[in-house]
Amino acid sequence: MRWQHPILAIQFLTRLPTPQIKHFEPSMLAQSVGWFPAVGLLIGGFLLIPSYFLAHESWLAAVLGVLLWTWITGGLHLDGLADLSDGLGAAHRDPQRFLAVLKDPHLGSFGVISLILQLMLKLVLLMLCVRAQAWWAIVLIPAWARSGVYSWQTLPSLAPGMAEQFGWSKSPLLAWAWWLGLFAASAWLSPWLCAGLIVIYAYRAWLKRKLGGVTGDCLGAGIEVSETALLLVTTLATVLAQ
Repeated sequence: MRWQHPILAIQFLTRLPTPQIKHFEPSMLAQSVGWFPAVGLLIGGFLLIPSYFLAHESWLAAVLGVLLWTWITGGLHLDGLADLSDGLGAAHRDPQRFLAVLKDPHLGSFGVISLILQLMLKLVLLMLCVRAQAWWAIVLIPAWARSGVYSWQTLPSLAPGMAEQFGWSKSPLLAWAWWLGLFAASAWLSPWLCAGLIVIYAYRAWLKRKLGGVTGDCLGAGIEVSETALLLVTTLATVLAQ
């Protein structure tokens, strides 16, 4: 393990300050993927701060939590979700048109709608998780979502870019080590999050059937979709347990 790998993972996935890496090689970014779930735990730890200490004001805790969530990630995955939504909405089943829309820096109506719905869902679901005091779920969900990259990156790359670079490093043993660790932690602390693997592979199956492969935007969108899905699972679990 090189010390640059966890630093690169933090640099890529967050806006948190880190030491500067002077000698960067593209292969190092691919190798940093092994630290993505750890960065997810770090993000979850930050989210726990407003959620826990403002639990008596659940809406305020949720608003600050979503603001922090968006700031700390720099909106990276939200951008992927918006681009993917625009591509699917405007492609009309034309693969080349889909890729062209993904490259377009302008945001279309489908992207705007997806961002509004995603942020609205996160706000309401995070508020409900705060009310239910689902503290461990708030910590573990970002890690589960980022572990999905291990599965999604095994699909063919549809275009040169991040998905192709991440695909350079495929380690099934590392992936399963993280999944087993997250599964064990979830079974002990927040059992319904054991559905994380189902969410991850459901999104992979959708990508394979709908697109036949993956792009960097698809990876980012998958993280957003997985986070919302697991927030929903946690919320439904608390409702059913009442």
